[in-house]
Amino acid sequence: MQGFRLRGSDNISYHIADIMRNIEAGVRGFLVYDEGVLFILNKMRAEGVIPAETIFKFSVFGGYCSAAGAKVVESMGVNSFNPLSDVSLPILSSIRKTVDIPLDVYVIIVDAFGGMYRAYEAPEIARVAAPVYFKIEPGTSEGDIYKPWAFESFHRDLVREKVKMAQVIQELMGRHAPQLKTSGKGPADLILPVVG
Repeated sequence: MQGFRLRGSDNISYHIADIMRNIEAGVRGFLVYDEGVLFILNKMRAEGVIPAETIFKFSVFGGYCSAAGAKVVESMGVNSFNPLSDVSLPILSSIRKTVDIPLDVYVIIVDAFGGMYRAYEAPEIARVAAPVYFKIEPGTSEGDIYKPWAFESFHRDLVREKVKMAQVIQELMGRHAPQLKTSGKGPADLILPVVG
């Protein structure tokens, strides 16, 4: 599944209204998969309608899986880029050589998107694509994970699973690539929600 776009100005306005609601709640990082929306959000950020520290990650749903595509979205102002989940190490390497923003690379993906488990590839992914963040999304589908009406216990348990898998990946990095640096808590290019 790739190349998602919002349909019509009404859906774009609903989407931006939801982002503004989240900004009011303190959120400062958003996933974007539509270049038109990214264009509008960047204008809003430049004009101070959206706080300057707000970051945008271009989603896997945008469908880009090449260095040229990554360069396009970087030029549009994204702060990080998520290529398709099954891209090869040579493709990741070519993307890294082309853009300066961090890459968000899936190492675990939902069953509906292939159910790939690339944790043992994490050291090589880091070697060719750093700076890189490993994306961990276990489960049956993205729809299950991101339903806003899911029970709080579902999301709490999902977060626990992600933390457990992150610990496994951190262990694999330490074992198989001890020379590579893992980010500490609170890296400068991640934005935490504003409280209060």
